Amino acid sequence: MALISQTRRLRRTPFSDGVEAAGVLAYTVYNRMLLPTVFKSVEEDYHHLKNAVQIWDVAAERQVELRGPDAARLMQMLTPRDLRGMMPGRCFYVPIVDETGGMLNDPVCLKLAEDRWWISIADSDLLLWVKGIANGYRLDVLIDEPDISPLAVQGPKADDLMANLFGDTVRSIRFFRFGMFEFQGRSMAVARSGYSKQGGFEIYVDGTEMGMPIWNALMEAGKDLDVRAGCPNGIERIEGGLLSYGNDMTDDNTPHECGLGRFCDTQTAIGCIGRDALLRVAKEGPVQQVRAISIEGAKVPPCDRVWPLLAGGKRVGQVTSAAWSPDFDTNVAIGMVRMTHWDEGTTLQVVTPEGPRDATVHESFWA
Repeated sequence: MALISQTRRLRRTPFSDGVEAAGVLAYTVYNRMLLPTVFKSVEEDYHHLKNAVQIWDVAAERQVELRGPDAARLMQMLTPRDLRGMMPGRCFYVPIVDETGGMLNDPVCLKLAEDRWWISIADSDLLLWVKGIANGYRLDVLIDEPDISPLAVQGPKADDLMANLFGDTVRSIRFFRFGMFEFQGRSMAVARSGYSKQGGFEIYVDGTEMGMPIWNALMEAGKDLDVRAGCPNGIERIEGGLLSYGNDMTDDNTPHECGLGRFCDTQTAIGCIGRDALLRVAKEGPVQQVRAISIEGAKVPPCDRVWPLLAGGKRVGQVTSAAWSPDFDTNVAIGMVRMTHWDEGTTLQVVTPEGPRDATVHESFWA
């Protein structure tokens, strides 16, 4: 693949200097920003993530801030998850849907106060959708992208590293909760969350100028913990069934097709724009759904396009993410499979760029 020319439209992050000093080998483009994808190698990064602790530049997970008297009303209009019982200090994984029930994003939202919310978005222009809804309904709310840049600390030693920097109180943060912690006189939200199954935190770094000071402080605090710069790892996320918006799901898919029905309280999510469409989906059930897929043979090539899934020569789905898993000694994949063929143990064929392979459907992921 040819290189992508870097311009000011492809935005650097507050941590880019640290990422480059750590020897980043590859980036992807995410919300028009640089998102690291490889440091040593995908497999070496994978093993280190599972055994130590990494600092991830995930500033590309931009925040959409809702602020004002109608902020809570607008937030509920965006998602079929019932937010009425959500208290300040909580994080919720929220499917964001359009009027047809199609997925527009699958972010984490943080409730800072009744009248102030952050939506930590995946790769899409969600800011424009939110502004359009607020303007169309004439809501009393300000919508902006604040100067907030997430920095993730992930891995089994994440608690020790964070305690070294913020004190032992950080260990008491419960999953999908956040607290406010001070760094060099600046108060920042620290959440127990992240895009891996290894556990860890996301620091919502307040202010571009604070990026490298906190990056360097974490690196110093983790010297005895084998800390390294890292990034979301393709192998580890597929093993854990962590979906990638734009890869494993698009606005053509409903939350139920993506296996996210448990995050939909469609009956009680009054005001959600896609509620009527999703009520029909919830009643009838999806005709296709995300499944774990194992693929036989040698290491598969990079999955940069959909790979058809066939049964008796007829297409019954597609693989959207795939990688070789060293720990499970097989090719692991995420696919969207029709209900006629999604049962555990169903054998299919997947058409890879290197030719057809045998594949098996699984009801649960590996980690």
